[in-house]
Amino acid sequence: MKLDFVPVGRIAGVHGIRGELRVLPLEGEAEFLTGFKTFYLEGQAVSPVSCRVHKGMALLKLEGVEDRTAAEGLRGKELLVRRADARLPEGEYFDGELIGLDVYDGETGECVGELTRVERYPASKVYTVRGVKEFLVPAVKDAFILGVDLENNRMDIRVWEGLTE
Repeated sequence: MKLDFVPVGRIAGVHGIRGELRVLPLEGEAEFLTGFKTFYLEGQAVSPVSCRVHKGMALLKLEGVEDRTAAEGLRGKELLVRRADARLPEGEYFDGELIGLDVYDGETGECVGELTRVERYPASKVYTVRGVKEFLVPAVKDAFILGVDLENNRMDIRVWEGLTE
């Protein structure tokens, strides 16, 4: 599903007394968050004064959040970015864009289910597809994922014997 705004981080807590936010990245590494000039928080555009990486988290200082008390009030909230600002490489997508895609057998063209969840494991992501039964597909391009077409709400996968039954 093509999204205009995608969640990229969740505010996990505060760092220090000057209103710096600890942000858990929802997509990729914390470094990814340092490249944005505008985030969206509860529908409002907010500009980072600074953003740096510390122990796998992004430490983000936002305009208007000047102390620990103000920062504490933002705990648990999601940070979003405009999809157009993300500049992902060709053929890469945010997890949220993939949820809800219809999943098809790349050889037969038969619809085998809907992508309902994306889970992260050390080796790769794994997609949960719910069809006649629920099954898992490793998110490995060319080996299992043959193509993604957000415009047509479609993902083509390589189906092996017994996967969908």
